[in-house]
Amino acid sequence: MKVVILGLSITSSWGNGHATTYRGLVRELARRGHDVLFLERDVPWYAANRDLPRPPYGRTELYASLEDLAGRFAEDVRRADLAMVGSYVPRGAAVGEWVQRTARGVTAFYDIDTPVTLALLERGACDYLRPELVPGYRLYLSFTGGPTLARIERALGAPAARPLYCSCDPELYAPAACEPRWALGYLGTYSEDRQPVLERLMLEAARAWPEGRFAVAGPQYPGHLQWPRNVTRVEHLAPPEHPAFYNAQRFTLNVTRADMVRAGYSPSVRLFEAAACGVPIISDAWPGLETFFEPGRELFVSRSGEETLRYLQEVSAPERRAMGARARQRVLSEHTAEHRARTLEAYVLDAARGG
Repeated sequence: MKVVILGLSITSSWGNGHATTYRGLVRELARRGHDVLFLERDVPWYAANRDLPRPPYGRTELYASLEDLAGRFAEDVRRADLAMVGSYVPRGAAVGEWVQRTARGVTAFYDIDTPVTLALLERGACDYLRPELVPGYRLYLSFTGGPTLARIERALGAPAARPLYCSCDPELYAPAACEPRWALGYLGTYSEDRQPVLERLMLEAARAWPEGRFAVAGPQYPGHLQWPRNVTRVEHLAPPEHPAFYNAQRFTLNVTRADMVRAGYSPSVRLFEAAACGVPIISDAWPGLETFFEPGRELFVSRSGEETLRYLQEVSAPERRAMGARARQRVLSEHTAEHRARTLEAYVLDAARGG
């Protein structure tokens, strides 16, 4: 197939989780013989923080404006078997309208932020998607599964809403033989709605266990936040540094955005990355979690700092390693970028045949 993806970013992972998803998906589509063009709006904050300026798979092009996009890439979109627009693309609604007018193949909207998108649409505040555009996308691909898919079809008129979850790259994320530096770590960009959960599940545990060592990595945390003395703060880590960070932890913490907790069935890419490294996960609770990992066998669920601390102090090293190994096997069998590429192929072929 000829595939054109218009996404938020593939060249920079700074402050977003889109880049790693697109990198894995594009690489696997290219490996499977597809001709993939990724189009990214050139914006200053990504230009200053490009950790993969020239992806070695497919073809990546930057555009400066809608006029530049239409002037240089209309023929690519017209000839594509799949033209896919992602969430949070700058002026994405206008981009999507242009794609729907121009494309002759299957059109798709890839929502990496589904609960946030639906909330914005309800408030009339979404600048990358409008309700009237949804029926014009032959596929609505969503990071969120479960009941939300039926809602998208029923309330927004999507012809076919399908799950296309995040994934991980097992070639990059793997166990490493090293002695963990931290009892518990967390990797994630600051989010106002995640911070109280991080406070409850990790920082309370850190204060109750001064001898324990903890770490929080990620950008955009406000300077006024007060961190316990035994919590190491690490600024933005580029994706190539993620595996080493995970492998330096005895356990890793997963915290989910509030909108995604309410929707359920919205796994974070951090879940799959950490599991692929064989690092046991302590996660917050949300509907549908058990469809990705089996609680108590492939990860732990915590609802308080006290419960987190009990896992850290009472789970034996052999039990911890066995849980990490089981989670890794689950990821390798169901949640790699290759799995997502194959799933996308099947969706596009079905849509092209009128399914």
